[in-house]
Amino acid sequence: MFSIIICTYNRAKYIYKTLEYVKKNNFPFDKYEIILINNNSTDNTEWESFRFQQNYPAINFRYFIEKEQGLSFARNRGIAEAKGEILVFLDDDSFVDVHYLKNLENYLYTYPDMVAFGGEISPLFETGITPPWLSKWSYSWVSAINLGNRVRVFSNREFPIGANMGFKKEYFEKHGTFNTLLGRNKKNLMGGEEKDIFNRRDKKTEKIYYFPDIKVIHVIPENRTTLAYIKKLGEGIGMSEKLRTLRKSKKSYVQRIFSELIKWVATLVIFTGFVLTFTSQKGTVLLIFRWNVTRGLLKK
Repeated sequence: MFSIIICTYNRAKYIYKTLEYVKKNNFPFDKYEIILINNNSTDNTEWESFRFQQNYPAINFRYFIEKEQGLSFARNRGIAEAKGEILVFLDDDSFVDVHYLKNLENYLYTYPDMVAFGGEISPLFETGITPPWLSKWSYSWVSAINLGNRVRVFSNREFPIGANMGFKKEYFEKHGTFNTLLGRNKKNLMGGEEKDIFNRRDKKTEKIYYFPDIKVIHVIPENRTTLAYIKKLGEGIGMSEKLRTLRKSKKSYVQRIFSELIKWVATLVIFTGFVLTFTSQKGTVLLIFRWNVTRGLLKK
């Protein structure tokens, strides 16, 4: 059975639609459950979840409130409550493809050595306008990913994005759950909990697959396309990288600082390329982002 885990915080505007898109899949109700984790929302999230349950009583839907604030706490609650062998994580403003569950089932039969997976995430900008700074180098800032039309294994330095990812439940039994010191908490933009959980795998034997037909559309509000957001995102990533690496050792942190220098060289090269093609805005925003990652990484 699949356990579809959706953690939510103040997304009443979208949560009903997110749930309904799962229900629209032509897939037997007894093969999946939906678990909604409300992480102390102050809007109408509870009412919207109740409305969904009333409208679709045949769905195996379970609702919980997680009092500990933070995405990692909410995800861990979902893991604890899940009854399925395959755990799927979706964002509270993401809409799955109508064939999502059937395609996933087919992939699992074909690739039984999978321990975790991710799929395509396409951004849906609320404004209807793609930000002029968006490029393949900044695509992940809007929680989007597209690695092509073929199944492939994520490399050691790659990993799925949380708006569309999944695991065998036994993965958490072996490697532990999400680090609650990392991840978003209300308005902070710290991350790193996904990178941390995927990096715990045995990279020689445990495979994380990219399944191209496991598709999700992810809503991107206007405030996530602003320069202020990009600065805050960069700083949050830097801070989470500091926490993540120091948790291992001081040596790991020093190595991460060294890798940041390498990232700066790459960023400057990419920036130059954008300048030469008269699209300097795409390059400038990369410099701003990198500067703020470095600030967060070195912040006391």
